Amino acid sequence: MDRQKVLVTGGAGFLGINLIRHLMARGFACASFDVEEFDYPERDRVEITKGDIRDKAALDRAMEGVDFVVHTAAALPLYSAEDIHTTDVEGTRNVLDTARRHGVKRVAHISSTAVYGIPDHHPLYEDDKLEGVGPYGQAKIQAEMVCLEYRARGMVVPIIRPKSFIGPERLGVFALLYDWAYTGHNFPMIGSGNNRYQLLDVEDLCDAIHLTLTLPEDRVNDTFNIGAEEFTTMKEDYGVVLDHAGHGKKVVGFPAAPAIVGLRVLDRLGVSPLYKWVYETASKDSFVSIEKAKKQLGYAPKFSNKDALLRNFRWYLENRKRFENASGVSHRVPWKQGAIGLLKRFF
Repeated sequence: MDRQKVLVTGGAGFLGINLIRHLMARGFACASFDVEEFDYPERDRVEITKGDIRDKAALDRAMEGVDFVVHTAAALPLYSAEDIHTTDVEGTRNVLDTARRHGVKRVAHISSTAVYGIPDHHPLYEDDKLEGVGPYGQAKIQAEMVCLEYRARGMVVPIIRPKSFIGPERLGVFALLYDWAYTGHNFPMIGSGNNRYQLLDVEDLCDAIHLTLTLPEDRVNDTFNIGAEEFTTMKEDYGVVLDHAGHGKKVVGFPAAPAIVGLRVLDRLGVSPLYKWVYETASKDSFVSIEKAKKQLGYAPKFSNKDALLRNFRWYLENRKRFENASGVSHRVPWKQGAIGLLKRFF
């Protein structure tokens, strides 16, 4: 029997490679579609198409013989507003339209809890109001609307809203914490750090995606929050990384209001490594209910916030040399520390 084939858009990214490894270990044939090079050891076993989801002809070629699509490709918040809209909204429409024409059985769409904006209550449920902050949050909502449109046309389109997820291959904004922990500095935090901020290990997210591809259609054709089940305060969770580094350093809280004002200024000057949704929500509680995914999908996360942060930090320590001179706007490289890097000497 032929193996079922999964096309992962954004396959060369942090989630993409973790998902491809996860699915290949479970007997699926995998294909990657990405604008970036697929430079992993698995490249000889993965069908690779280099292309942009805004290019319909490239998508058409990649979709040949595909059973399932997992749509992870997106322009992240540090991209321009135009790139975010054309990639995250129009690109999502291209993916769904091409999949429909090729008779693809399911398209799992990876959204974001950024669709909830800056909420006034917790936990957040799937039917709470959607209010995007900035171009990225707004585009993620519009992309979900496109998914609902294709669901209404008879397609099976599970929508997954993951919390910020971490694990092997992930750097991005978390490289700030890991770098400061490794070099023996205290770590500054917006606010007291006593807020609860749920994270997610990429392995648990891959489990959830796998469930949406394999369970009966009537159980998966829905929208699901995905996050860790166990998490404490940010100060306590992030503190395990500093403890593991062994320099006796701590998380140091700053009053949120002046910190946010300072970051807004740095943001306007283009020298902040943090984007609006991160710094505006970092001092607040941020967690979603995962009850629906547990009940409907049998989702059972294995990693707590602390487990996920330590697993990612250990990977960072083993691979740090590869990233010493790299920076950018994707999750696979450290984000530029900008003006925040200058604060290091005071910590």
